[in-house]
Amino acid sequence: MLSRVAPIQRPVLLIGERGTGKELAAARLHFLSGRWQKPFVALNCASLAPSLIESELFGYERGAFTGALQRRVGRFEAADGGTLFLDEIGNVPLEVQEKILRAVEYHIFERVGSAERVEVDVRILAATHENLPEMAASGRFRPDLLDRLSFEVLSVPPLRVRTGDIMLLARHFAVRMARELGREEAPDFSAEAAAAVEGHPWPGNVRELKNVVERAVYRSDRPLISEIVFDPFVSSAGRRTPAAPAPRMAPARAADTGSDLPAAPMMKAVLDLKLRMLKSALERSRYNQRKAAALLGLTYDQFRGLYRRFEKAAHAEK
Repeated sequence: MLSRVAPIQRPVLLIGERGTGKELAAARLHFLSGRWQKPFVALNCASLAPSLIESELFGYERGAFTGALQRRVGRFEAADGGTLFLDEIGNVPLEVQEKILRAVEYHIFERVGSAERVEVDVRILAATHENLPEMAASGRFRPDLLDRLSFEVLSVPPLRVRTGDIMLLARHFAVRMARELGREEAPDFSAEAAAAVEGHPWPGNVRELKNVVERAVYRSDRPLISEIVFDPFVSSAGRRTPAAPAPRMAPARAADTGSDLPAAPMMKAVLDLKLRMLKSALERSRYNQRKAAALLGLTYDQFRGLYRRFEKAAHAEK
């Protein structure tokens, strides 16, 4: 779909969750178009205060406001002849939306602090994770600008529905990280690590995947990656840092004799309880380890560690 619409000199709206690669899709649209030798200029509208977006887009004249010591060219002028990508366009204030609409419609605008018209030839690509039709219906986005931007609307799917892409991307990021670290041997994933990667829901999408894989490569002393840490705030003890304060122990009652405590030593009793809970979770989930981990409130890695102890205990009994 990107390839098909790329040569058409019309705006395209890219929608999708954060981290799905909307800017990469926009760059592909640009480099597959007839403008590929001209500038590709990107602006994340969510990274600027609303008061700064207009001057960033359209530039300003000297003396237009305090601190404007000389004329500055905006993103529209910088992208002349090429493509301007406006990421998170839902963050643009209504008054600036009107000026964008005029620039898209007539290819002209005025710098802040000037009445002089500037003419540009720019193709607009926009992206958002917001529901723009809903915003337009509630008066938070101009319907006429939405109509102008949505000549074509392309949805960039989240990683959790692109299961076939997960390991392909993971290996790509792993190889790049290994090269960055100066390692000659290409890394690979153990079966358990690959299963963990493929089974993760990836709420942060490709951006999160890249971060997790790069961390795994850097922490691994061997080319075979066997440990995946999804949450870097979880310590090796399995607790999230900073740790929550320990719960207060209730004072012992005078009548407590300890007769209801198990006869076995404490550590063995605790282990037995964990193994019974693990066995019950496995039976309830029909031996799907990921579902069992979710039932127990554990990460998959934590579950696998407990499961290995369960296997050792079972062998010892035999």
